[in-house]
Amino acid sequence: MAALAAAPTHRRLVRRHIYSARVSAPDSSVTIIGASGALGFGLALRLAGAGVAVTIGSRDVGRADEAAARALVAVPDGRVVGMENAAAAAASELVVLSVPFRSHHETLTHIAEAMRDGQLLIDATVPLAAAVGGKPTRMLGVWQGSAAEQAQELVPDGVSVVAALHTVSAAALGDHHHPLDEDVLLVGDKRADKARVAALLERIDGLRCVDAGRLEMARITESLTALLIAVNIRHKAHAGIRLTGLPDTLW
Repeated sequence: MAALAAAPTHRRLVRRHIYSARVSAPDSSVTIIGASGALGFGLALRLAGAGVAVTIGSRDVGRADEAAARALVAVPDGRVVGMENAAAAAASELVVLSVPFRSHHETLTHIAEAMRDGQLLIDATVPLAAAVGGKPTRMLGVWQGSAAEQAQELVPDGVSVVAALHTVSAAALGDHHHPLDEDVLLVGDKRADKARVAALLERIDGLRCVDAGRLEMARITESLTALLIAVNIRHKAHAGIRLTGLPDTLW
């Protein structure tokens, strides 16, 4: 069984193309709902820098435009635009949801009307107690078991959910000159959906995607965010996670 280890931030950058050798060609565009936040914005920077066309969604189109403008300052050659959430959700086949848990249900209810059969939602939301004024190292109970499972109930039939990015530091992503060397745990009910997400995320140097099981495992992967927050507070770091003992070819 693979061992779990915190990934130090100083490790040498290693390209992970070998791990995506069997993954189909990655999507060339993605929508990020909540990219005005730290994790979503960092993801927008990294993907834009990797040549992916990024649509940033926000409840307020002015905030979306402002986030897009900031991204283009950091990545001048990138393709980044801002839109209102519903329009942004309709703009790409892959939609990343990166919002505070307090906004999760409302945002999904709003964008669900614009989503269509065949789209894929990548949910990075974590039900931290901080959403209701508690500690960021504690989790909230979710009736469905996890934020991602709640999302699967709220999106239209034909839209699949893959949970991801719970252990990737927002600060590390946002510093697009900072080398990454960590794993992204993907959970979802369809292997093909996870492979598609892996093909997208592995365009970011230093990220390796690992299939961590069915969507019900999101209740565990989401809780790892609270664990890493505690580790990072204690050590004043931006630690990630690496799994050891895995085969060279994961997809």
